[in-house]
Amino acid sequence: MKITLSKRLCLAAMLTLGAIGYTTSSFAETNKLVIESGDSALSRQEAAMQKEQWNDTRSLRQKVNKRAEKEFDKADVAFDARDKCEQSANLNAYWEPNTLRCLDRSTGRAINP
Repeated sequence: MKITLSKRLCLAAMLTLGAIGYTTSSFAETNKLVIESGDSALSRQEAAMQKEQWNDTRSLRQKVNKRAEKEFDKADVAFDARDKCEQSANLNAYWEPNTLRCLDRSTGRAINP
């Protein structure tokens, strides 16, 4: 059985193409998808630092909340006092918005309606 040079070249070309095709397909099959949970040492450290900062600012947040509550209570008491002053039977009573007090028109003194 005689194999000519052209047959050898053709056979070598086919084997080379087959090998390239085989290696290319094997690379395509090895792709993997990796999904991480996001729970790493760095994210745990950042969470710990945020918690520490939140705890450090706790007293400041409490002071701000107490101040806001105090201002609200003050406005609420003034609103009730204004209603009492305006509904008072005393004709000389009037509400002073700058001082938030009920005053007597003739004397200018604070009165309790």
